[in-house]
Amino acid sequence: MTKSIKIPDCCYAKEPALVTPSGQTPDHTIYLSNLDDQLFLRFSIKYLYLFKRRVGVESLKASLSKVLTDYYPLAGRLKASSQNGEKLELDCNSKGALFAEAYLSISVDQFLEASQRPNISWRKLLYRVEAESFIGIPPLVIQVTHLGCGGMILCTAISHCLCDGIGTAQFLQAWAHITTKPDTTLPISPFHGRHMLKPRNPTQVTSSHPEFTYPASQEPVSQLVPVSATFTFSQILKIKKLCIPSIKCTSFEALAAHVWRSWAMALDLPPSLPVKLLFSVNARNKLKPGLPRGFYGNGFVLACAESLVDQLVSSNGHYTVKLVKEAKESVSDERVRSVIDLLEERKWKPDLSASLVISQWSKLGLEDLDFGEGRALHMGPVASEIYCIFLPVVGDFYGFTVLMSVPEKAATKFEQFLKVY
Repeated sequence: MTKSIKIPDCCYAKEPALVTPSGQTPDHTIYLSNLDDQLFLRFSIKYLYLFKRRVGVESLKASLSKVLTDYYPLAGRLKASSQNGEKLELDCNSKGALFAEAYLSISVDQFLEASQRPNISWRKLLYRVEAESFIGIPPLVIQVTHLGCGGMILCTAISHCLCDGIGTAQFLQAWAHITTKPDTTLPISPFHGRHMLKPRNPTQVTSSHPEFTYPASQEPVSQLVPVSATFTFSQILKIKKLCIPSIKCTSFEALAAHVWRSWAMALDLPPSLPVKLLFSVNARNKLKPGLPRGFYGNGFVLACAESLVDQLVSSNGHYTVKLVKEAKESVSDERVRSVIDLLEERKWKPDLSASLVISQWSKLGLEDLDFGEGRALHMGPVASEIYCIFLPVVGDFYGFTVLMSVPEKAATKFEQFLKVY
């Protein structure tokens, strides 16, 4: 395993500031769809970027203020719905995004060397907002940390109730665009409406949804350690060749199947135990009609593959890849509508009792961020979670880095099973 790096306390020269939209914005409330307001999405997606050269903070604040005129919901605040107290809505009140500036003595090279293994100390790189609940935290929190060598770490926390991975990438690219080309218009105008994703009346749950459970299952609590593995295009080709007979599949499908099987073997699960693989599928083009260009809200649903452990670990890649492909291909307009209607009854959460959950961060453009001083040397999460993240590899469009925290006793075996020879 590569070593990690413990982050010392950041030095804050001044209190964080609220950055508000520079232009006039609508003062209204935005409806959040059932895909936005799922109980398990009530957290912030936390991204970390490492840059070799820092960008002027005043320039970043000015461009953020300008881009928030277009992305004004990110300057608003979540609140309980006036019609249904269990549901959230977005008050577009232009209160602003929270922007913190900090200093740290480590170098870019020191951080880069250990960047594949986040640890809990990395959370110091993102300003902690004291709030009674998730609702009290601004939907957008940013920290720029100046490094001793002239480099910069940029961390963002974006409320998952407002954006999915595609949406956050769209916003971050827009911010970078305005920073480097302040007098130009955005290449993609954001679409704020969520009305296309309202439930049917009456609701019609027309599919089974094994990806959800009620009552909500609990993940087993144990000492977790992060495991990271990078896969090149040639290694993914080797994984595909393990499928006998061969099966046409994408790199994601092949790698997801490989990681699922490796996870089940590493945890040494009972052979008769049913296990699941949950992964996000972009529904923007599955819906009829499709969601408008620029839609940056949550436009994904969870696909679910199922198997008994003994079949999963004893079969070759063909069996597992076929399950992943079938789960992915099952996502249709009707299935998405059925999920939306199911979630109208606000008790369902993803089944995490014996499941591997994969979140796809690669192929979204997240790694291409450039605020004028060059692209990021590293892009990843602020912390490793129990969910498995497929990360982009900077400089290798076809590569993936798999990052996930697993029980300490299974970490070495998981690393070994992931390896492709």
